[in-house]
Amino acid sequence: MKNGIGTRWRVIVSALLAVTMSLTSGCAVVAVADAAVTVASTAVSITATAVETTVDVAAAGVDAVVGDDEDEVE
Repeated sequence: MKNGIGTRWRVIVSALLAVTMSLTSGCAVVAVADAAVTVASTAVSITATAVETTVDVAAAGVDAVVGDDEDEVE
């Protein structure tokens, strides 16, 4: 009988270890994916801000060269 209880104990401990390891690795994958999404969204935000600033500067340059006729009323 003693041999049978030891075998059951090993099976239970092995199953618990397998479940714990699989859950832990899943958390790690989610954490890495979350970090990658954060980095990517930050990069997109920085790029969009840079493009917006470039467009604003270019528009100001065009307005300075061409001038505005909005104030002139005939």
